[in-house]
This record gives sequence, C-alpha cells and structure tokens, in this order.
Amino acid sequence: MRIKARHTLCRRTGLAVAFMLTAGTAGAADLLQVYYDAIANDARYSASRAQHEAGQEKRVQGRSALLPTLGATANAQRNSTGHTSKDINTGQPLATVDKRYSSNSYALQLSAPLFRMQNWHQYKEGALQTELADSIFNQDTQDLILRTAEAYFNVLNSRDSLRAIVQLRTAASEQLELARTSFKVGTVTVTDVHEAQSRFDLASAQEIAASNTLDVALEALARIIGHTPEELAGLKPGVMLSRPEPDNIGAWVDAAEKGNYGVQAQTLIREIALREYQRARAGHLPTLDLVASHNRNTRPSISIERTEGSMVGVQLDVPLYQGGYVSSRTRETAALRVKADSDLEEARRTAALAAREAYLGVTSGMAQVQALEAAKISSTSALEANQLGYKVGVRINIDVLNAQSQLADTVQKLARARYDTMLAQLRLKASVGSLGEEDVQALNALLDSSK
Repeated sequence: MRIKARHTLCRRTGLAVAFMLTAGTAGAADLLQVYYDAIANDARYSASRAQHEAGQEKRVQGRSALLPTLGATANAQRNSTGHTSKDINTGQPLATVDKRYSSNSYALQLSAPLFRMQNWHQYKEGALQTELADSIFNQDTQDLILRTAEAYFNVLNSRDSLRAIVQLRTAASEQLELARTSFKVGTVTVTDVHEAQSRFDLASAQEIAASNTLDVALEALARIIGHTPEELAGLKPGVMLSRPEPDNIGAWVDAAEKGNYGVQAQTLIREIALREYQRARAGHLPTLDLVASHNRNTRPSISIERTEGSMVGVQLDVPLYQGGYVSSRTRETAALRVKADSDLEEARRTAALAAREAYLGVTSGMAQVQALEAAKISSTSALEANQLGYKVGVRINIDVLNAQSQLADTVQKLARARYDTMLAQLRLKASVGSLGEEDVQALNALLDSSK
C-alpha cells in the first residue's frame, strides 16, 4: 500500500519537482524578461492598449464639432410625360403628344458654426476623454507590472515551499529509518517508530499539496505571459531590501492623493461631468451658422433647359420649446456632477489607504524578514542540537521531528515574507502613480539567473 502511494506521489509531483530542480540553472528567465513577455502576450493588457488607441480619437471627434461641414447631393431621373390637345369649340381630341426626357441635378451645401456653445463644450469634453484614456492606460500598465510580479513571486514562493517540504520529507524519512533501527536494537519504543511514520506521511501529503500549488502558480503566470516558463531566476543569497524613500508615511499619502492614477482618472471624470452639465445648459441658447449652397438643375422643357443658383448667408436658430428635454437633461447632468465629486473624494481616500497599507507592508515586512532570518538560524541550531541529543539519548524522537517541522515552517514563512515585502514596494510606487519599468529593473537586479 505504501509503495503505491509513493508511486502516485512521484507521478503527481513530476512537473513541479522538475521545475524545482531545473530552476536557477543558466539561462533562467528573470522578472524583466517575463515582464516583456507579459507586454507582448497578456490579453487584458492588449485589450487596454486597443481601448487606449480608441480613446485618442475622442479629441478628434470633439474638434469636428467646431469645423465646417460640406455635403453634396445629386440625382438623375428618366421622365415620361404626355398630354392631349382638344378642339376649343367641339372639345374633341385633336392630338396626343408623348415626351420622354432625362433630368438631373446636384447641390453643394456648406455649413460652418459661428456660435454653438454646446459644440465648444463638446470639443473640451473630447480632449478630456482622451486624457482620461491616457490615465486609464497608465493605470493598466501599472496593473500589468503588479500582476506579473505577483505571479512571478508566487511561483518562486511555491518553489521555495516545495523545496522546504521535500527537505522535510527527506529528513523525516531518515528519522524514520533511524527510529526503526533503534527499535530493533531496543533503544526506543514502538511509539517513536509510529511518530516518525506519521511525520513522514504528513510530509508526503504536504509535498503533494505544495506541488499542486506550484502547478497552479505556473499556470497563473502562463496566463499572463502566454506560455509556461521552464525556469525562473530566484533571489540572490543574502539579498537586502531597502526602506521606502522618503521614509515618511505622510509624504507617500500626500503624493497618492494627487498622483494616483485612479485619482487622476476620477478628476478627469469630474471635469467631463462639468462639461456635460454646461453642454446641457447650452441647449437653451440660440445657434448661429454660416450657410452656403450651390445647385444646378437640368430639365429639358419648352422654355427652360437649365437652372443654376448659389446662396450665402447666416442662419439663426432659437430654441423655444423642446418638450422639456433640455431642462431634464440639465437636471440629470447636475446630479451626475455631484456624483463625480463624491467619486473623486472616494478615490482620494482609497489611494491614501493603499499608500498607507503598502508603506506599512514594506516596513513591517522588512522587520518580519529580519526576525524570521534570526528564527531560521535558531531553528537550524535547535534541530542540530536535538539530533545530537537524540543520538546520545537525552532527546526523544518527537523532539527531533518537531525541530524539523519548525525549521521547514520558518523557511517557508521567510520566503513568503521576502516576496510580500518586494510586492509591497511595487504597490507603494503604484499608489502614487510612479511605478514603471525602472522599478521592475531594480527588483530584477536582486535576482540571480546565472546559477
């Protein structure tokens, strides 16, 4: 039964273990390479890029409302007419005449706005919508960096956890063999053997779970970059993380309330809502246009073969009553303007909270990393002491097993703390709208793809 379980374990963990064993070899992909793959292949970012390109046309569309419009119409007809003449005295038909002929006409119309206040607000609104598209795209670019880094570090963390559990299972296996040997010579009880067997089986189950977690992390990264990476560069040994600069939470909060892309976007949305309100109110104002036209008609007849004319003038339209639409639209946009103000305040608060959380994530994360590094040293020393004590008979088997589990748990927590702190550094930059490729390069310098 145990042999079959071990076979299942090997089969299910094959992909993850193979990735774990090949990781860190020469030519491993680093964070910067993975980020470039994400730019080229991420579907969400590709959609955002297309949306950004579409948003650039809003400025052009708004400007068109201020420019003249020119149109042309033309038609051609085939006509058939007939008439019958009658004698004046008798009323009898004298002759019937049928006539078939062609006629055609064309016209050119030019209209140029001289005073259309709503068109001016439409132009300004189009420019704001283009700026909004830029802001949203910049925010999506930051989101791509965060998603890529998070997926990358999740793979590294899952790989580190699997390594720690594999080492734990190996140590538990060695302890199990030692307990069996000691039981045969009578130096330990059967309880020690059962305890060692239990810890080995538990470590085997944990290895399966960790392997599955690594597989899922790899698939999540593949969803972003378009393929499953064969190798990923890990952190350099003894890497040191730096504190935020400036090391002042208030400065980061102030910067987030102004520079956060969510705040910038909501500010533009508020300005657009103001323009919508002004455009709606302008529906009550008269409009003045310059109009010009030229037309020509050709129609064979007895007296006239062709008519042609041109016209230049101004046209004034004064709206008197439109069924209450303009007033209703004005009230609607006024309410939406108030909503935009509230949304902007919420965006500022959200940005400030994100900056605080990210700053504390960096500072507390660094303290946690330092504490866990000390705990790792202590746990390693404790394991070595318990192993030696077990050999000389002053420690029992459960002490060694507990020390092994404690060390494996500390190693996993330390790895998670490092990656969480690095992600918090990126989120802190994103909260103030300054996250860019140079930050990816800075983190990439902490990775080692050569070994």
